[in-house]
Amino acid sequence: MPLPPLVEPADGLTPAELARYARHVIIPGLGLDGQRRLKNARVLVVGAGGLGSPALLYLAAAGVGTLGVVDDDDVELSNLQRQVIHGSDDVGRAKVDSARDAIRSVNPFVDVVTHHVRLDASNALEILAGYDLVLDGADNFATRYLVNDACAMLGKPCVWGSILRFDGQTTVFWADPPAGSGVEGVQYRDVFPNPPAPGTVPSCAEGGVLGVLCAAIGSVMANEAVKLITGLGEPLLGRLLTFDALSARWREIQVRPDPHRAPAGRLEDIEIACGIPAAAAAGPGDEVFRTISAPRLAERLAARDRGLDDFDLVDVREPAEHDLVAIPGARLVPRAGFLDGSAFALVDPDRELILHCKSGVRSAEVLALATARGIDARHLDGGVLAWVDLVEPHKPRY
Repeated sequence: MPLPPLVEPADGLTPAELARYARHVIIPGLGLDGQRRLKNARVLVVGAGGLGSPALLYLAAAGVGTLGVVDDDDVELSNLQRQVIHGSDDVGRAKVDSARDAIRSVNPFVDVVTHHVRLDASNALEILAGYDLVLDGADNFATRYLVNDACAMLGKPCVWGSILRFDGQTTVFWADPPAGSGVEGVQYRDVFPNPPAPGTVPSCAEGGVLGVLCAAIGSVMANEAVKLITGLGEPLLGRLLTFDALSARWREIQVRPDPHRAPAGRLEDIEIACGIPAAAAAGPGDEVFRTISAPRLAERLAARDRGLDDFDLVDVREPAEHDLVAIPGARLVPRAGFLDGSAFALVDPDRELILHCKSGVRSAEVLALATARGIDARHLDGGVLAWVDLVEPHKPRY
């Protein structure tokens, strides 16, 4: 069902703008009025990554007058396989700065507002309040719940997308659509009521993502934004699209409000719900004994090679990650085996155990399980990424 336009039209378009947007202006239903609405729109994109990249570029090309970009990360070489808004020369730069320059090269008429911060409970409401519409391309559950709850509190629509490996999803969430529109309000929490247990769902950094999948989902997100701004067509509110890139099949799932959903609470509670397992969260006094730095691990590995030390170094990542980059002397025992308990048969309970993963999240979870069994264990602070940065910088990051 169509919704009224989200944004009032701007006063007019310059001759240069008319020439640039001519293919829009001649579309029946969009026309000059729709293009003026796009010019007057303020859209915030959360994440200048795989989904934010195509969405930002197409929204800029479409003539959205103000684009906000919020991201606290820097461009890494491994981003370039899918994050097409960044180039090789941008590696090491803040993503928001790289995105701003790319947007300006696409369309100098767009005003770009950069927010080089991590979106959290302390700043979400203030940042989102300045925009008409939010596109959520976040890569973690804490931010997704945060964006949803902040949008619900502010009464703003949110275009959401998610990708992993070969699968993508996208829809529109809006807690309170315009009165009289006949459309029910739907939120992220109606589809995903509670955050998954930490570590149970791999991130793109852990599970991988097909680069071109980002374009498929990101372009649909940009399309939904244009529709909401201009009042064109039928938005995805109440309908969730899934895409299987391997079979090239789209599927539509109807979404309805959950009558038992609790109202949005304190934003601070989201960070707690999406945190690392409580058992693995060591206090300041315990952390010295439960973690080991990459340089210290290198020293101990050298001593072990000389027969002066003894411990079991276990990599809890997936085989493909281990093949990509590995710490010498580590043996692979994927995390899933520890979760179901089978891997503990492969561990000597009387031998010191040192665990590692990519960044420390998964190894912290396994650490909690191991210490609960009375095993003398610790894990590598910062994971294999810290090892590459501090010990073997010639090896690839991912």
